[in-house]
Amino acid sequence: MQIADGTVVSINYTLTDDENNVIDSSDGGEPLTYIHGANNIIPGLEKALSGKTMGDRLEVAVPPQEAYGLRDDGLSQVISRSRFESSQDIEIGMQFQTPTEDGVTVVTVTAVDAENITVDANHPLAGITLHFSVEVVAVRAATAEEMDHGHAHGPGGHHH
Repeated sequence: MQIADGTVVSINYTLTDDENNVIDSSDGGEPLTYIHGANNIIPGLEKALSGKTMGDRLEVAVPPQEAYGLRDDGLSQVISRSRFESSQDIEIGMQFQTPTEDGVTVVTVTAVDAENITVDANHPLAGITLHFSVEVVAVRAATAEEMDHGHAHGPGGHHH
């Protein structure tokens, strides 16, 4: 069966950046399983997987525009330490949820000094070309329940 919209796809993958640093991998764990065409994975990887079948292996470079977007420097903001309840415990790399006009957004702390904390609302992978090494492990038709829920269910059905 070919990968197409409405199929449940399982892949093993390794994700690296331009310097070949591993960002994420299914190695040693379960394959990533998703419904093709349901916006469960980044568009560039989904497009590259269309038409593939079980057993296919591919190397895919996904530009930022087809992944997590370009970096927007306007999404980085310096905030006074006084706006944080326990600012002495805040470290670079910490993430917080914050309300915005578009709903809740995750921000990452990128700098800390005596008076201010800099946070960045860009996705951590924004602006980065993502390199995937992928093996298609399984392809099957999605069930009506999976399509209704918008995600694949594991063995034995619905688990959320």
